[in-house]
Amino acid sequence: MKHPRLDGVDPQARSRARRRALQAVYAWQMSDTAITKVLEQFRNEQDMEIADVEYFEDLVRGVHANLASLDDALSVFLDREIDQVDPIERAVLRIAAYELRHRIDVPYRVIINEAIETTKRFGSEHGHTFVNGVLDHAAADWRTAEAQAPRRS
Repeated sequence: MKHPRLDGVDPQARSRARRRALQAVYAWQMSDTAITKVLEQFRNEQDMEIADVEYFEDLVRGVHANLASLDDALSVFLDREIDQVDPIERAVLRIAAYELRHRIDVPYRVIINEAIETTKRFGSEHGHTFVNGVLDHAAADWRTAEAQAPRRS
């Protein structure tokens, strides 16, 4: 039997929130629809009761509000312009970059693992290796102390 976490976070609901956020950010990137409209559509059309809705909205709003700084920060680790990155991988990178830079309550390894798994599910065949490489370098730079800390067993 699983024991509830002391911080009250449901990891499965967070994973679902990230997947929904990917879909919402992707839809926004592709349609250039107002972010409030995209969020409204997801609230009304998607199966949100099984996701952490608050986290979903934080990710989507966070990516939207910080888009320029996230893209600029990611550009250091990319081998091409951000607009040349596959749209799914671009959305995953933006969400993960937001989490790495603004959600320090979430361990960087969790963020990277979730990004890889989401990319495997929705992205191109080898997209997860690209995402992994970019985020490994970003985490080492943006969360140096955490990345260099010894792993707990």
